Amino acid sequence: MTVSAEHPIETPPRAPSPVHNFGTLAVHAGSPIDPVTGAVIEPISLSTTFAQTSVGKPVGVYEYSRSSNPNRDNFEQAVAALEHAKYALAFSSGSATTAVVLQSLAAGSHVISVSDVYGGTHRYFTQVAKAHGVKVTFTPEIEVDISAHITPATKLVWIESPSNPTLRLVDVRAVVTQAHKHGIQVVVDNTFLSPYVQNPLDFGADIVVHSVTKYINGHSDVVMGVAAFNSDDLKQRLGFLQNAIGAVPSAFDCWLAHRGLKTLHLRAREASSNATAVATALEASDNVIGVNYPGLDSHPHRAIAKKQHRDGMGGGMLSFRIKGGHAAAERFCQFTRIFTLAESLGGVESLVELPSSMTHAGIPKDQREAVGVFDDLVRISCGVEDAEDLRRDVLQALEMAVAEQQNGANGSNGVNGH
Repeated sequence: MTVSAEHPIETPPRAPSPVHNFGTLAVHAGSPIDPVTGAVIEPISLSTTFAQTSVGKPVGVYEYSRSSNPNRDNFEQAVAALEHAKYALAFSSGSATTAVVLQSLAAGSHVISVSDVYGGTHRYFTQVAKAHGVKVTFTPEIEVDISAHITPATKLVWIESPSNPTLRLVDVRAVVTQAHKHGIQVVVDNTFLSPYVQNPLDFGADIVVHSVTKYINGHSDVVMGVAAFNSDDLKQRLGFLQNAIGAVPSAFDCWLAHRGLKTLHLRAREASSNATAVATALEASDNVIGVNYPGLDSHPHRAIAKKQHRDGMGGGMLSFRIKGGHAAAERFCQFTRIFTLAESLGGVESLVELPSSMTHAGIPKDQREAVGVFDDLVRISCGVEDAEDLRRDVLQALEMAVAEQQNGANGSNGVNGH
C-alpha cells in the first residue's frame, strides 16, 4: 500500500520522513473510517474467528484473532507511523516483546547490553535467555567499549536510552555505527521517552521496542508491548513468532492503547514540562544528593538529549538520591500527597517508587549499585497534573522525610547516651 494524495493518513509513512506532523499522525494513523457504518472511531472487534466463503477463502483478510485482528492491525499501523517505521508488531506485554526479540536469535548467539536496564529485562537476559543458549554481556559504557565485547557470535546490541532508573543516555548513532560494521543489529528500548520525544530508527537503530503499558497507552489500564522496524526480514521472523508463540494483546487492549496513543503528544509534552519543574526544584534542595534528569543542563549527557530528543526535552521520568539513606527514601514515598507509591510509569497520574526495593529488587545489590541504583534512589514518573502542585508535593515530602530522619537520629543518640 502507498500513501495517496486523497487519503494521506490512511497508511503509515515509510521511513525516514512522515507525511504529516506528529499530532496529526497520532490522531489519524491507523484510524480509517468504517466503510459500512461510517463510524469515525473504530469498533472493537471481539470475534476470535472470521467466516470463510469457501475452504481457505475468508470473507475479508482475517481468519483467526491470534494471527491478526482489525484492532491490532490499526494500532500497529499507528505505532509504525509515529516511530517512522515500515512495520510494527504488538505483543501481550513489554516483557513479551523482549522475549520474542531474543527468541528470534539462534542458540549460541551473543548479545551486548547496557548495564542499567529495566529489572524485568535484566531478569530475562540473565535467567531466561541463557536457558535457550543466548549469552548476554553487560557494559556500563557501551559507546566506549562495544568493540571490546564483540565476538563472532554477537548478533544484537540492546540499549535503553534513557536507562531505567538512572536516566543515562546513549548516543544511538555512535553505537549503531560500530555495530553495523560487524553486521550486528541494534535494539533501543524507547519506553522512557515515547515516540513523541525520540525516534531511534532515525538514528540508525534496527528495532525500537516499547512497553505500551507506559506512555503510549498512558492511562495505567493496559499491559502491552510493541516493536517497530523497517526490515522485511524482521517482519517475517518476528511476525512468525508473534503468531507461533501467541503472546498477543486482546482486541480491547489494542483499542484502549490506540485511543491513548491519540493524545500522546499532549501528555508527553506536559509530563516533560512537569518533570523539568520537579527536577529543577529537587536539584536546588540541600536534602538531595543528586538528580538524574536529561532535561537539566547538569546532566552529563545533556548534549545527547539535545541531539536525539525532540526540542531537547528531558521526558517525564527522573530519579534522585535523598539524604538520609534508604529510610529517608522510604519515608519520602510515604509522605507524598499527589504522587502515588506504585510501580510502572507514563500514566496521566504521577507515581513514585523505590527501585532498590521494587522494580529492581531482583538485581543483586552490588550489581545495582555499580550502575547507580542505590538504596537511597527514588524514581518519579510525572503525570499531567499542575506543575506547581507537583513541585510543592515533592518539596514538602522531602522536608518531612529528611527532618524525621534527623529527629530519629538525634533521638537515638540521646537514648544511647544515657
